[in-house]
Amino acid sequence: MNACLRAAARKALTAGKRVFGIRRGYQGMIEGDFVELSNESVSNIIQKGGTVLKSARSTDFRTPEGRARAAAKLQKQGIDGLIAIGGDGTLAGAAVFYDEHRIPLVGCPGTIDNDLYGTDETIGYDTALNTAIQNIDKIRDTADAHDRLFLVEVMGRDAGFIALNSGIGGGAEMVLIPETLTDINKIKTHIHSLMADKHRSSIVVVAEGEELGGASVIADALRADAKFVDIDLRVCILGHTQRGGSPSARDRVLASRLGVAAVEALLDGHANVMVGLVDNQIRLTPSRNVYTRKKSINFELLGLTTLLN
Repeated sequence: MNACLRAAARKALTAGKRVFGIRRGYQGMIEGDFVELSNESVSNIIQKGGTVLKSARSTDFRTPEGRARAAAKLQKQGIDGLIAIGGDGTLAGAAVFYDEHRIPLVGCPGTIDNDLYGTDETIGYDTALNTAIQNIDKIRDTADAHDRLFLVEVMGRDAGFIALNSGIGGGAEMVLIPETLTDINKIKTHIHSLMADKHRSSIVVVAEGEELGGASVIADALRADAKFVDIDLRVCILGHTQRGGSPSARDRVLASRLGVAAVEALLDGHANVMVGLVDNQIRLTPSRNVYTRKKSINFELLGLTTLLN
């Protein structure tokens, strides 16, 4: 997000615009928590994780009254265009805000889940994916040394992009994601055959949104089966380790391209759209399509996990 903020600010400043950052998202907008940005103020942030502007959930912004207060604060500050960096909640709020107050607004897709329609990748996804793979590699060392079965839970409440790709990249024996039904009996059979066939260590990657309830629930089901009584089974939930840290080079480049594209879209008169990257080209997608349409995983990659286990 910092790389995106930096690029957007510098592009707008080059175009002769005054630029303000809004601290703490929509809540900060309601409270008028604005800070003017310069080339200097966005220096030395591209390598930082998280966001220097902070983020906050806003119950107030969910109400017409709260959004009206936000619009009034923007008008008082002289802000006539917005760039919102975030996921489906951010963009859904942006669409409603535009419908009500007609302040030109362009979204940038920022979510580690990579689940936004209208872009091949979202800001933060590649960094989170690489963090997951690095952790899986370390877990495999322990699994191999102690002949253990590890269920590794990665983020992905509604989408399995991190689980699928970290599973392939980390050499997992199975990948369980929200997009497919989980058959616990098939899982038991497959894992037991792997462990019994001199394949004494195994990694199963589980998306947190897997419909049975995640890695801990699956582990409980396995432990309750007599066939697994002699198998050393452990659960590792990576959790918020995936959401922080210095962004990858790929993420920095993507975020920079999208930040510049967002400003260009505003300058060209576009509003209520999201900038995305499709086939390495900048594309604009109506904001409402972004959060009402579902982005599909690549099911060919899911087949690859079966082939390579």
